[in-house]
Amino acid sequence: MREGLIPTIVGTGVTAAGIVLKVKSMKKSKNIMNELMPMFTAGVIGFGLAHVLLGTIDLFEDR
Repeated sequence: MREGLIPTIVGTGVTAAGIVLKVKSMKKSKNIMNELMPMFTAGVIGFGLAHVLLGTIDLFEDR
């Protein structure tokens, strides 16, 4: 298995989960979680994108 493939796959999954959470939180009614959810989902999406980026760099450096 190539180096960097696992972080790329995990990052893709985490990014997708963050996007799903963001869409769900936008549809909900106003409550205390709606104030905190955008920060949480932005963090999850950023964490996932960072893994995708670093995994992709590892994939290209391995060549």
